[in-house]
Order: sequence, then C-alpha cells, then structure tokens
Amino acid sequence: MVAACGAALLLSGCAGSPGQETAESSASTSQNVANAEPTELRAPKPRLVYTYAGGVGVLDAATLEPVAAGVELEGYNRISPAGDGRHVLVAAGDSFRVLDAGVWTERHGDHGHSYAARPTLTDQAFEASKPGHVVRHAGRTVLFSDGSGKVESFESAALGELSGDGLPETTTYTAPEAHHGVAVELEDGKLLVTVGDEEARNAVALLGPATGSSGSAGSSGETGWDRKEIVRSQNCPGVHGEAVAGENTVIFGCEDGMLVFRDGKFSKVSSPDAYGRMGNQAGSPASPVVLGDYKVDKDAVLERPTRISLVNTDTKALKLVELGTSYSFRSLGRGPAGEALVLGTDGALHVLNPVTGATVSTIPVIAAWQEPEAWQDPRPTLYVQGSTAYVTEPATRELHAVDLKTGKTVRTAMLVHTPDELTGVTG
Repeated sequence: MVAACGAALLLSGCAGSPGQETAESSASTSQNVANAEPTELRAPKPRLVYTYAGGVGVLDAATLEPVAAGVELEGYNRISPAGDGRHVLVAAGDSFRVLDAGVWTERHGDHGHSYAARPTLTDQAFEASKPGHVVRHAGRTVLFSDGSGKVESFESAALGELSGDGLPETTTYTAPEAHHGVAVELEDGKLLVTVGDEEARNAVALLGPATGSSGSAGSSGETGWDRKEIVRSQNCPGVHGEAVAGENTVIFGCEDGMLVFRDGKFSKVSSPDAYGRMGNQAGSPASPVVLGDYKVDKDAVLERPTRISLVNTDTKALKLVELGTSYSFRSLGRGPAGEALVLGTDGALHVLNPVTGATVSTIPVIAAWQEPEAWQDPRPTLYVQGSTAYVTEPATRELHAVDLKTGKTVRTAMLVHTPDELTGVTG
C-alpha cells in the first residue's frame, strides 16, 4: 500500500557541489538560488544528508556548508539514498518519507542539464510498519517493512519524474511472517528475500517476477501482485544485510559465513569458527570481493571486533584480516576502484587491497574513539561518494572530507548539530 499527502515542508537555503566546481562557485550558486527557482549548473553538484537527534540536515558536498536549515523530525530517523541521485528516503515513524535533496540532472540524449533548488522534506511517503532496509539494485529500489514483512519495489528513476504528491507505481510482496529482513530485486524482475519470523531468520528465497496489477502512482489500497518461489537456501542462520559484488552477485550475511547468489544458484562461504558472524557488508561494482565485519562472541552484549572479512565471490575464498583496531557497523565502505575501507576506533581510515587483504595506506582522520553500547547512539560514520570519503566526528560535531587519491583530509567543517547517520546524493 502506498500513501501520499499534499503539502510539503520546505527547507530554506540551497545549492551543493560535487567537487567539479570550486567551493567558491558553490557558495556563489547557493546565494543565487537561496530564494529563487531552480538554477541551472555547469555540472552536477552532490549534496550530503545527515541525521541528528530530532532532525535531518543537508550540506554541500564540496564546501560542507549547510544548504538548508535543519528540519525537525521527532523520533529516531534513518536515511538511505532512494537510488535516483536526487532523493533520500527517511525511515520515520510508520513510513519511508521522501526527502528531495534539491539537486538533479535531466538527460537529453548524449548530454544532461543539472540543476540546484531548495531541499524539501516532502509529505510523500511509502507506508511501512517499522520501516527497515532500503536496497538499490538494477535500477530498482526495494523497501522492507519489518513490522509487516511487506516488500515494496519501484523503479528508482521514476521517483524523480513525478511532481506534486504522486509516488511511482510499486509492486508489493508480503513475507509469510514479519521479521527484520531485506530484499533485492534482480535485473530480470526476480526477487531475493529473507525468510524468518520474530524469533529467528535462517533462509533466503528466490521468487519469480511479480504478476498481477497495481493502482496508479500515488494511489493507495491493496495490490494484486503475486510471486512464485523458485528456490531457497536455509543455510544462513541469523541472516542479516546484503551487498552486491560486481554486477550480478548478491550476498547475504550469516552467523557462520556468507550466502552467495549467482546465476540462479546459492552457495555458501563458511566461517572458520562455529559462530563467525558477517552481518554487515560493503560491496563494490568494481570488485568481486565483499567486505564484511567478523564477530565470534555470540553472547556478547557488544563485541568490538578487530578482524574484518573479505569474501571473494569468484573463488569463494575467505580472508580474515587483523586490523589492530576495532570498528563499528558504520565503519565499512568501498573506494572508487573497489578498495576496502574501514574506519577504525584508532581514528584512522584503513585502506586495504580487497583481494590480498594487504594494507595500502592508513590515513589519520579523527581522534581515537570507542563504540557506544547502544547502536542508536551517534558514533563516527564513514560515507563514500566518488573519490571522497566523508567521516563524521560526533564528539566534536565535525565532518571531515578525505581525498582518497591523495590520502589527505581536504576539508573539515563544524556542524550545527551532532551528526548521526550520513548519506548523500550525486545530483
């Protein structure tokens, strides 16, 4: 079911930058469009979006300056890119709210026109009971509702092609039982979805393409979509999270390794320990290797691991690499060439060769820190956009931009609010 409302909540301010233009030109553009209609740009201008206690903020990705006053949102909010380079989905309350970050590019044959406008937290919303994971793959965006087991999918680009209070047409599937799950829609329309209930999760199923019909974009009501199960693997206890390696391999984290799906078949890469959890992962289109965490204490209230996992989905080989420092679930990222990136509690960004596991470089970024016991509490967070790694430092309310080509911090800004989650749009 899809819900959409009318009025939008406008944020003041404007403009962002991807690095193609200088910080000075970004600031100039901000002034020009702060109180005007969309302004055409010379090139796309990415923006960053971050959450803080009770709100969401938008920043220029080049200058790290606010392009909008923060918008208040009660509760604990989580953010994910919508997949169209313009919008961010805010998991808030009982829905995925649509945030228009205010930068986009309209394609015309062999070229495009880029624009900047006021960021807007719209009243457009996908209804969801306990909104959870958002996955983007093969041009589709898939939403998972933990409270109902509903899986809702739509064409990523369609979100930016609508105006007013409309939403793109969606296909829906409801899991047999609600659980903390995740789903991935493949290029051929098939759906990979976790199987479980509130007590346990141990399987992933491959479902056929959706058949049936749905209402028009922005409508509400139950849909008639149906999917037939093709095959499943029940060899993934505690299944959590997903990542895509290369172009066509999807993995899921298990408490005893990783489950790999390729060419219509499941295979397992097992941990060397009876309990060797890889519940958080980072994939790259430039590499067949998936970076994951690695935890071995099933009874720990909070385990602070110092090893990471590297799973080669081509060879099914697993490497465990000792970093010499702990990290958190928001520490994992990938560089533009597939480099494995880990933000350690030593304050450094560790850059690894994903195939060999060798450390390529260690880049000091922030002060040493310790992971808080409550997973909802702010902690340093890594987000990568192009060749820039962005690192938050909640203790000082700072955001740092690291050039992965030079290994140097090129810009630091103090934020108005203590940052929590961090993501962005390419514009």
